[in-house]
Amino acid sequence: MVDQQESVTAKLCAFARAWHAVRVREKIFDDDLAFDIMGKEEYDAMFEFVRRGFSAEGEPFSREDAEQIISEYIAPIPLSRIHFTESRLEQYAYQNGRIQYVICGAGSDTFSFRNPNPDIEIFEIDHPDTQRYKRERIRQLEWNVPKNVHFVPVDFERERMTDKLLEAGFDPNRKTFFSILGVTYYLTLDVFAHTLEQIAELSAPESALVFDYPMQGQDYPARVQRLEEITESLGEQMRGGYAYNDVSRALYALGFQIDANLTPEKVQAAYFSGRADRMHAFENVSLISAVYTAGYSFE
Repeated sequence: MVDQQESVTAKLCAFARAWHAVRVREKIFDDDLAFDIMGKEEYDAMFEFVRRGFSAEGEPFSREDAEQIISEYIAPIPLSRIHFTESRLEQYAYQNGRIQYVICGAGSDTFSFRNPNPDIEIFEIDHPDTQRYKRERIRQLEWNVPKNVHFVPVDFERERMTDKLLEAGFDPNRKTFFSILGVTYYLTLDVFAHTLEQIAELSAPESALVFDYPMQGQDYPARVQRLEEITESLGEQMRGGYAYNDVSRALYALGFQIDANLTPEKVQAAYFSGRADRMHAFENVSLISAVYTAGYSFE
């Protein structure tokens, strides 16, 4: 699910949140700690990487053109999915009181330090190398790690996420909100379903799950193809996306019922409508929220 070291695309998504927080007035999502966790040196390096056409040695664009590239290709997906996720998390916590929040592939996510609700027990899952880098950055910033935050390193090639979460104090009998963002683009649905099965195995009844996924099988605009070309040039090939009916069947087979499905048109209306800039939702990305109904047996 997560590469051995933080991927370039994951760094670009973290950069997009930092860029949006410091450069854009009309916020889709304001991650006011994104720049701090990234650091100025890394932020400047990522901007330069984009400015040179996603290459260390490319001919540089102007600053204005580089920011248009960020606005058009890099920022829309991570901004809309984190807004969707944290809005639903806030509502879920309000309705259910003490809950757990599991961030699968947490990367540079800053929720643990922005969270105002002590009733949310947070478990950040990531590869040991990625998590080690993040914790070192936290020490450099002299941030205090809240008592309700648990870092759970998992080597996904050798260890099961379920085992490591239970070792870290996760309570499978408590309602839990799971997020798994930005990974479906690089996995077949069969492979992604193995992760969903582990989440279902850990889920108490009425636990919730949020993820984003690319849709397949339509004649999408050139922007979608260009993003696929960019990620492939960075060594991370997208797998072509999923059909909604296949996603729905995979979730249902594991005991999940979809309670929200934001198609690209709905994402546009919810987060991008009426913007003064040219940023708009990606034409092939949907957002899903589902609730576990305990209809699946793991025997």
